[in-house]
This record gives sequence, C-alpha cells and structure tokens, in this order.
Amino acid sequence: MQASTVDTPTAGHCGTIFVALELSQKTWLVTLHSPDRDRISRHKLEGGDHAGLLALLESVRTRAAGKLGTAPKVVTCYEAGYDGFWLHRLLTAAGITNFVFDPASIAVEQRSRRAKTDRIDGELLLRTLMAYLRGEPRVVRIVRVPSVEQEDARRASRERDRLVKEQTGHTNRIKALLRLVGMATGNPRRGDWLGWLARQRDRQGDPMPPGLLSEVKREHARLMLALEQLAALEQAPVAAATPATAQMAERRDLLLRLKGLGPVFAATLAHEVFYKDFHNRREVAGYCGLAPSPWRSGASIASKGSARQAIRAPASRLLNSLGCGGGISRTARSAGGSPRAPPTPANGPSASPSSPWRANWSWRCGAISPPVWFPNRP
Repeated sequence: MQASTVDTPTAGHCGTIFVALELSQKTWLVTLHSPDRDRISRHKLEGGDHAGLLALLESVRTRAAGKLGTAPKVVTCYEAGYDGFWLHRLLTAAGITNFVFDPASIAVEQRSRRAKTDRIDGELLLRTLMAYLRGEPRVVRIVRVPSVEQEDARRASRERDRLVKEQTGHTNRIKALLRLVGMATGNPRRGDWLGWLARQRDRQGDPMPPGLLSEVKREHARLMLALEQLAALEQAPVAAATPATAQMAERRDLLLRLKGLGPVFAATLAHEVFYKDFHNRREVAGYCGLAPSPWRSGASIASKGSARQAIRAPASRLLNSLGCGGGISRTARSAGGSPRAPPTPANGPSASPSSPWRANWSWRCGAISPPVWFPNRP
C-alpha cells in the first residue's frame, strides 16, 4: 500500500529527506521520502554496504537540491539490534542526523495475524521518524548511543558474565552425566578432578563406560578453558582512563563504598546501568523492572505487576543482591490508618523485602509506597 504524505506537514522539516533503514545480515532496505517527490521510494543494498548507502543518500540529496534550489537536510533512522552503533557513528561523521530507535517502543498493529515484511517495517519506521520530528510526544524512544570508549569499557564485564555462564553450564553438564550412572560428582572445577574420577566406581562397583568417560573429559577440558580465561581476565591490566570513562570510574568507586557490593558487580552496574542519566527514581525502577504495569480501561482496574520480562542482566543481579528477586508486594493501610499485612496473590505467597533497608531502597526507587513497619509483637 502506498503511504500518503499529503496534508501531513512536518514542522520545520519541509525540505528534509527522511530515510528509514531496515537492516539485516543479507540485505539493507532503504525507504526514503524526498521533498521533490510526493511518494516513497525504496532501494535495496547488500548487507553492510555503507559506501553504497552514502552514495545513494548523496545522489538523492543532489537531485533534490537541483529542484529545490538549496541542499536539503538528511535525517535517517534504524532500529537498535545486530548492527550495533557503528552505522550511527558513520552517518553522524558524514554530517547526517541519525536516530536509533528502541524497537519495543514502536507502535504496531494489534491484529493476531498481522503482516510483517521489510517493506511494511520500512514504511512504519519512516512514518515514526516523521511523527517524531513533528513533535508528537511519546511516539518512540530514542536509544542513547554510548561513545566508543564507553562501549569498549563494557567488554570485560560482559565477557566475564558470559564465561561465568559457560562455567556453570559445563559444571552442571558434568554432574548430570555422572548422575546418569549413579556416581559421585565431587568438584569438577578442581585441577586434579580427573585423577579423582578415575578411582570412582558406580553403585555396582564397575568403572565408568568408555564413551561416557570420553564425553566427560571433553566437557571437563572446556570447563578448564573457561576457568583459565576467567583467571586471565581478572588478572588483565586496567586500561588507561579516558575523559569518556572517567565518570564511569568515579561512579564505580562510589558504589564500592556501599557494603555488600564487590568490585566486579560495581563495575557491571557502572557500565550497564549508571552510565545513563536517570531523571527520577521511577526511571531507575522502570529500568530494573520494578515499575508496575497498570491496566485501567473502563470499569476494569487491575495491575499486571512488575515488568519482570524487561529486567536486564545487571538489574536482575542488583535485585538478587538486595533479596528482592522474588517480587515486591505493596504495603497497604486499612481504613483506620493502622498497618495491615499485604494481601496474598493467587499464584502464591508474596515475597516482600526481608529487611527495612531493602524495602527502603525499593521505596526510594518509586517501586512501592513508603514502607510501614509492624510493631514488635510480644
């Protein structure tokens, strides 16, 4: 379907070329609207062909300048995803205004069987870009693009998280294989564990089958490699501080002053969470998945609870360190003003914070109401 642009003026952008980029590993679909033509055009490029993209934009800009008498401005957008932010930096260096959209914030049709193609997605991105530049509120969320230094500073903490997951996976796999034949598991992370395993016997007093033993040895070799890389990562020298990472280092040092936070976790929070500028405590709670999702439509008034599916990895670790990983209940007051116990949800007992400090932290993040402490009972 041809998208109409009649009677949809974009204030202050009448001489602007709007470009939406639908990126994939194989192809790039460029959907653009030029002020010299009252229609949407599409161009397909090879995936990663940034030179062809710049040449295309320059040719369209030259054609429009010949008809308008002045060089128009070029504004592009694409969804955050596989290609990261290198394309944003490339377009910005070429003098092009670019926006990186949060894919989850773009409104789509709510039909159960809606059509989805690169052509439809390109038009949707283009309309969203034009609506955003018209000044429509909350039409889309713009991703904050970190600098190259800030993005590189995260590599160590992200690699460590991945290695820890691999270490846990290999350990669990080895223990599961040994449980299949009823053998003791011991501690597979020890360096002399294979020698200990050679002396073990199953419940019938027989040694481990040769095929299973070979698989366990290969799994143990991968576990040892993950442990070696973890040790090397922890012993790696600290990179020289740059002006872009100085603020992150300062926030990491401030987090280290809190009891219960170690250097690894503090660095993860500084790199993944607190490099953002939160304007209020509710934004912090929303990022951590603590903000409730109200459902008020007509006579229906309910709450879907916290957005647990939106919790990022560092945010979930933060909740676990606070003991709030099981959810936070809202403390209510009775009509007389005396505190009463929170109601028990249908899916099980509530998991309220287990200490006043944790409840106070959740309250300051805007996740729950001010905590009400129960008097000590005799």
